Amino acid sequence: MADAPWWKSAVIYQIYPRSFMDSNGDGVGDLAGITSKIDYLVDTLGIDAIWISPFFNSPMADFGYDVSDYTGVDPLFGDLDAFDSLVARCRERGLRLIIDWVPNHSSSEHPWFVESKSSRDNPKRDWYTWADPAPDGGPPNNWIAVFGGPAWEYDDSTGQYYLHSFLASQPDLNWRNQGLKSAMLDTLAFWLDRGVDGFRMDVVHFAMKDPELADNPVLDQPETGYKSLGNEYDRLVHANDRGHPDIHPMLREVRSILDRAEAESGSAKYSLGEIHLLDWNEWASYYGADNDELHMPYNFAFVNGPWTAQWARNNVEELEAALPEGAWPNYVLSNHDEHRLVARLGWDRSALAILMLLTLRGTPTIYYGDEVGMLQADIPPERQQDPWGQRVAELGRDGERTPMQWDATPEAGFTKPGVEPWLPIVDPDGLHNVAAQLDDPNSRLEFYRRLLAIRKTSSALQLGDYQTIHVVPDEVFAYRRSYGHEVVEIYLNMGQSPVDVVAEGSLLVSTDRARSGAVRNPTLAGLEAIAIIP
Repeated sequence: MADAPWWKSAVIYQIYPRSFMDSNGDGVGDLAGITSKIDYLVDTLGIDAIWISPFFNSPMADFGYDVSDYTGVDPLFGDLDAFDSLVARCRERGLRLIIDWVPNHSSSEHPWFVESKSSRDNPKRDWYTWADPAPDGGPPNNWIAVFGGPAWEYDDSTGQYYLHSFLASQPDLNWRNQGLKSAMLDTLAFWLDRGVDGFRMDVVHFAMKDPELADNPVLDQPETGYKSLGNEYDRLVHANDRGHPDIHPMLREVRSILDRAEAESGSAKYSLGEIHLLDWNEWASYYGADNDELHMPYNFAFVNGPWTAQWARNNVEELEAALPEGAWPNYVLSNHDEHRLVARLGWDRSALAILMLLTLRGTPTIYYGDEVGMLQADIPPERQQDPWGQRVAELGRDGERTPMQWDATPEAGFTKPGVEPWLPIVDPDGLHNVAAQLDDPNSRLEFYRRLLAIRKTSSALQLGDYQTIHVVPDEVFAYRRSYGHEVVEIYLNMGQSPVDVVAEGSLLVSTDRARSGAVRNPTLAGLEAIAIIP
């Protein structure tokens, strides 16, 4: 245990900074607000690390994922002093700090792009991807932006198109240019020097494309699976606009920056890459052949799916089989781009999913507010703020980004009394908040606290091996975690009807609060999950 880097045994908690805590009464969360809640995260909940979504200078066309200064703090969230105070408080409480890094694109208002766009012979012209029009005057190829429409925007002043994999206000950086690459690697070093423990890297596999800008193959039927958008983007095989093999040497250079900081500080550094891929072997390649690229590519397998025992078992076994030797897995159920956990799975199934998340082998990530069962908001059109939702209403992400609910007041304790939060509060019965659940032994918050406390004291759950238990009813996904002589067994009844399982031991935790004491060949209720020490 003592030899393992902190990120292997940690539980990570994602904070969307606009929505966690507003310290200055402007209706928007900020860094000082996060600092004020560190004790809650450590003492009340029992979290080991936080990941903060972007807080950099930005025009907020995509709420911070359009960066105009990679080494600054947007005044909306505070300043560098506020960031340093957050780092210091995290250090005091033993909390690790991970921040977002956006390597694929900047804002169109970034000074680099302003220079790049100024003329064809500007020294920073090739810091972005520019190309001549096609013979008919249209875009250089058939690439489509994730948010819809061509991935190319024409610039009248220079007579060329620039590439944008997302919004036109998010031009793609050209990592093949040495000047750009050096500048971006310097931004990593900047934040490492300020004390961060690692980075979550936004859509990192987009950062290298085919240098010849070849067309993508066209499908007869749209792609299906995670991040299938149901639009023109899915009709292309994305063979050339993301994931070019040159991404791997690029990631090794990124890793070298983290490894150097780790050696200098004596403290492990961490990288988690957002990579949406359906093929496990391709996904696993981002660890690197020698585990010298990402510490982890993000695993979204459990965000969407049928939630059957066979589906869950297959996902875990296929992931385990694809991992390079020595690589460490990870799991997530929710984030800032997906509908709230309770909205997707319902109350009982979400409890089962949480128990699974915190007992599988690997590093789990929890999304803020899930610990109190925050609900998905139905944002009326006049209050829609997400640019994606403004383009395609059903794809809007505002509903999962509403302010954290600390109490049952009209402002949910998120901002000062009488101030309207940037998005509406959704707590119709006044029970999906920290204050209402804190002293309730049957609350969702208490369930998280109990699981996190159990995990923190169990070597088997933190770092143990994984083994599927196959002799169980079809509706049950079961597995064993073991570390030395310590063993924990987990049984998840993913069906709606009761089932009998052959198991015996001391109960650690159950989604059924009435269950207690010794367990011997129990009947699991529909959607009940238990963890036992055999």
